[in-house]
Amino acid sequence: MALPKNPKVDIKRKWQKIFEFSLIAALLLLIFAFKYFPNFQNKEQKINVVQELVNVEDVVNTEQKTAPPPPPKPPIPIEAPSDEDLDDVEINDTELDVEEDVAPPPPPKEDKDDDVQLDFFVAVEEMPAPIGGIAAIQKSIIYPEIAKRAGVQGRVYIKAFVDETGTVKKAEVIKGIGAGCDEAAVAAVMKTKFKPGKQRGKPVRVQVSIPILFKLN
Repeated sequence: MALPKNPKVDIKRKWQKIFEFSLIAALLLLIFAFKYFPNFQNKEQKINVVQELVNVEDVVNTEQKTAPPPPPKPPIPIEAPSDEDLDDVEINDTELDVEEDVAPPPPPKEDKDDDVQLDFFVAVEEMPAPIGGIAAIQKSIIYPEIAKRAGVQGRVYIKAFVDETGTVKKAEVIKGIGAGCDEAAVAAVMKTKFKPGKQRGKPVRVQVSIPILFKLN
C-alpha cells in the first residue's frame, strides 16, 4: 500500500506558482540587462602577419632548333643509247589489200571438263564408295615433305568423277589446305578403285565428294 504524500512537500501542487515566478524573474533579468548594458564592445585584436617577399624570375624562352633536311639523293644515272647502237628498222608495207582472201578464224575449243561434269550424276540411289573404304585412300597418300616441315594439317575435300566401272576419270579440289597436300590427295583418289554408283540397279556415272585427312603423327 502506497504511503500518502505530505501536502507541504508535494511539488506537483505548487508547480504552477513556481513556473510563473521563474518566468517573471527571467523577464525582469532580461529587461535589466538591456537597460543598463546596452552596448557590447569587443576589443580589437591586432595580429601581426609577417609578409614574405617572393622573387619572380624571368623565364627565358628557349628556342627549338629544327634540324636541316637531309640532302636530296643524287639521281641514278641512266645510260642513254648511243647513236651507234641504234639499228635501222625496216617498216613493211601497211597497205590493206581488199581483194585478198582471208582465212576464217578457227572454231572455239570445246571445254571437255564441262562435258564430263554434265555426264555424271550428282545423287543416285546407291552412291559410289572406294573399295576398302576411306582408309584405303589414306594409306596411298604420300605426305608432302613441305607440309611436314611447315606443320600443315587439315582436311582436303576432293570431288571424284567415277564411271560405270568404278574408275575415277577426273578429280578436282573443292577445298584444300595447300603445301602440296591438295595434289597428294588428288593423286591418291585417282589411284583408288571404286564400287560404281547405281541407279535403278544399273551402274551409272556419279560425282562424289571425298574428305581426305592430313595429320602429322
